[in-house]
Amino acid sequence: MPELVPTAELLAAELLANSHCHTKGPYALRVRSAEPGRLRVAVWDTDPRVPPGFSNGGPPAPPPDAEHGRGLPLVRACADAWGASVLRELGASKGGKLLWAECGGGAAAW
Repeated sequence: MPELVPTAELLAAELLANSHCHTKGPYALRVRSAEPGRLRVAVWDTDPRVPPGFSNGGPPAPPPDAEHGRGLPLVRACADAWGASVLRELGASKGGKLLWAECGGGAAAW
């Protein structure tokens, strides 16, 4: 799926940067084929709070001169589908949250 690489890289970079800048503790990236012709990029971190920029409405766009606040709106604009799961069970996942975004094949019904 070489045609999906640029979008998947952008999604991964933005989700990883968000975890790096806004959480304490470890975070991890996972990329997999969600179904034929689609890639799902997911980032787990230990903070259970889903950022407001990842909700369907999200906060308003930052002013043009702002240095931050464009990453998650960019993910929403470039992904065909996105979502968040709060992981309340401790264990293998160690709690926290999982933010994911998919690209390829048009919009999915989630």
